[in-house]
Amino acid sequence: MSLTPLDIHNKEFTRGFRGYDEDEVNEFLDQVIKDYEVTIREKKELQEKVDELNEKLSHFTSIESTLNNSILAAQETAEDLKGNAQKESKLIIKEAEKNADRIVNESLNKSRRIEMDIEELKKQANVFRTRLKSLVQAQLDVIDSGDWDDLFTEKEDEENPDYSEDASKYAETKS
Repeated sequence: MSLTPLDIHNKEFTRGFRGYDEDEVNEFLDQVIKDYEVTIREKKELQEKVDELNEKLSHFTSIESTLNNSILAAQETAEDLKGNAQKESKLIIKEAEKNADRIVNESLNKSRRIEMDIEELKKQANVFRTRLKSLVQAQLDVIDSGDWDDLFTEKEDEENPDYSEDASKYAETKS
């Protein structure tokens, strides 16, 4: 149990033979009471300050905790955003690669079709050339045949009988 200024003030000592000077003891006790009251007042003021500072500390600790949680949440969000951005970029790259492959495949198919068309056109040109050559050869054969000469001789025989003998001889030498 702690001592109060009132306890000090009310304290009475027993008197003994040749004891202390009573006035001096009372004067000293008065000084102790005053100093003790000052100390109690200062202790109370300091306790109030400690309480106030503890309250502020609690407030700032709460703010610090909130800020730490906010920072952690921001870091997690940033990591999530970064992860999502990386996933999205990978998807974009895959999509671009698929598109590039598709374009290349389409180009190769188109190139093959064009090559096939060219080959078909070459075949058709060769067939046409062969047919044309056959047609021209047939026409040359017709021109070189005796029938052509006979056309002229028959007509000339009808118009000029003397000429027909010469034409017949010419046709014979040609054959």
